[in-house]
Amino acid sequence: MTSKRIVAVGGSDAGISAALRARELDPDSDVTVVVADAYPNFSICGIPYYVSGEVTHWTNLAHRTAEDLKATGMQVRTNTLATSIDVADRRLTVRDENGREEQLPYDALIVGTGAVSARPPIDGLTGPGALGPEDGVHLLHSMGDTFEVMRTLTERRPSTAVVIGAGYIGLEMAEALTTRGLHVTQIEALPEVLPTVDLELGALVHSELDSHGVEVVTGTQVTAITRGDSGSPLRVHAQRPDGQTLIRGADLVLVVVGVRPDTALAADAGARLGAKGAIEVDEYMRTSLPDVYAAGDCVVTHHRLLGTTWLPLGTTAHKQGRVAGENALGGQRQFAGSLGTQVVKVFDLVAARTGLREHEAITAQRGWTPATTASRPDDHKAYYPGATPIAIRVTGDATSGLLLGAQLVGRRGAEISKRVDTYATALFQGMNVADISDLDLSYTPPLGSPWDAIQVAAQAWEREHRP
Repeated sequence: MTSKRIVAVGGSDAGISAALRARELDPDSDVTVVVADAYPNFSICGIPYYVSGEVTHWTNLAHRTAEDLKATGMQVRTNTLATSIDVADRRLTVRDENGREEQLPYDALIVGTGAVSARPPIDGLTGPGALGPEDGVHLLHSMGDTFEVMRTLTERRPSTAVVIGAGYIGLEMAEALTTRGLHVTQIEALPEVLPTVDLELGALVHSELDSHGVEVVTGTQVTAITRGDSGSPLRVHAQRPDGQTLIRGADLVLVVVGVRPDTALAADAGARLGAKGAIEVDEYMRTSLPDVYAAGDCVVTHHRLLGTTWLPLGTTAHKQGRVAGENALGGQRQFAGSLGTQVVKVFDLVAARTGLREHEAITAQRGWTPATTASRPDDHKAYYPGATPIAIRVTGDATSGLLLGAQLVGRRGAEISKRVDTYATALFQGMNVADISDLDLSYTPPLGSPWDAIQVAAQAWEREHRP
């Protein structure tokens, strides 16, 4: 590898990971990171825990301080917006907070522009006169968004909130706001909360929300947000499945219904786009533009079971950024692919998944005969106090026995993240469901059983679907 001028756009997971890898491999390389805001290398995933008060100060969300980043030898240019790419002359045009423009030459450019909050077509949220943070209506995906939410919480002292959306961030924020003492109503358009797992498991999360005082409304589409009377500044209007209208007053409304890839910089330069409008990249994180790489939530995901899709995850962004940073120096590292492994804590419950659910495996049309078995093994030996059941759903190919995916829901102390990671490792290695019983897993009665819960669940699948 020869020393190069590397410019990375984006100061979150992918951009910083790429810059760190480039500096690690070639300490003589000239690495610049262009960051649109003032918060490089901050954990967006940690925002709910700052809102709840469990993380006591916003600066604690930084993976690394500005001094840490500077010590690596990279240059970080904050409050600097990348506006265009000159592919022919290999120059990136940027504009600082004072409006001054500059062109940064590069030998290799890495685009890590991430994703932006989806803004659903809700009356009052879009168009002229749309409500915003000054009215108590918030999106949430950046540190700037976070400060706006905190300003509403501290200055207005709201007592009620409506959270629109019950995905990962929506669930975490429902918990965070409840922890702060607000009465929360959570509205989800789909039939159950946490729609990334099967309905039966989502129902367990629903019950956990209920038990902590969250009013959960599912199968209901929000149609409008309006200003209310003086007693309730905002009113959320929604349509129930039976056609009835639901109206909830709120002091704060949080809209968290997903994200979309932020691709304008690369697309305007001529980069090809792929699944869900994300930037098309190969396994080396190369775009269709010469000497331009891309990584993170703005790019397509190479999934080990599905092929090319789009699945924005922080863990994936870190890995893709590392690959892009190495290859920008002339390396030939490949991104090994994602399995969509995810986990979320909702009060005292943890839900996780990896690989494919049954309907996803059917849609993939890979010649599988997907079948799923549900079981509820204990997290450790029942004779040791405190044993709790884990709801596990294993999906495999009934023809070959290939493991295709797993979903788990259990109490916080039941090592759900460890157990889903074991399934993820088995998936990564292309193991059959039967092979899970051969794994040499740890055991002591307070923590597990001679056959771990994931093995008990795998054996239940075998009994029903042995090829």
